[in-house]
Amino acid sequence: MATEYEGKILEINPSEMEDKILSRGGEKVGEALMRRYVYDITPGNKSKWIRLRDTGKEITLTIKEIHHDGIDGTEETEISVDSFETANKMLEKLGYKAKGYQENRRTSFILDGARLEIDEWPMIPPYLEIEANSREEVIKIASLLGFDDAQLTGENTIKIYAKYGIDLNEIKDLRFTENDVKMI
Repeated sequence: MATEYEGKILEINPSEMEDKILSRGGEKVGEALMRRYVYDITPGNKSKWIRLRDTGKEITLTIKEIHHDGIDGTEETEISVDSFETANKMLEKLGYKAKGYQENRRTSFILDGARLEIDEWPMIPPYLEIEANSREEVIKIASLLGFDDAQLTGENTIKIYAKYGIDLNEIKDLRFTENDVKMI
């Protein structure tokens, strides 16, 4: 298992953030509509789940384990798979039923070796995700963009939705509406 070093800056303006990243020497590496299924490993345990995700470039099957809400609080065990649909069928045959389907739009950048993602999800404001090889690197990149440690959260998407009064676990099909759709 690998520790994921990731911090989020909530409620950003995507175009302003893109300009800021690029002005600090960042490189835009792509845009994608991402889709995923999530599955409970143990019903009721919200700290560990399976995610099947199609980024448009790769399909991964991941076990996510949340130990705490810090930048270094999540462990991931991940493999690549060939087919989103076949992997979903295989998980169903193993007894895992998807508890939800989710979509988000992601604009990706590289800045000083860190991976930055502007994530846009239905029903909540966009946020910036900074992922690097250490907690210190995440904080360094945030600082380069004008944010301090106190503005970073390691909370997962379920907890971010909860900040807006939305229980993501109760939403079985989370997609952009026609009014939300933009060309990517």
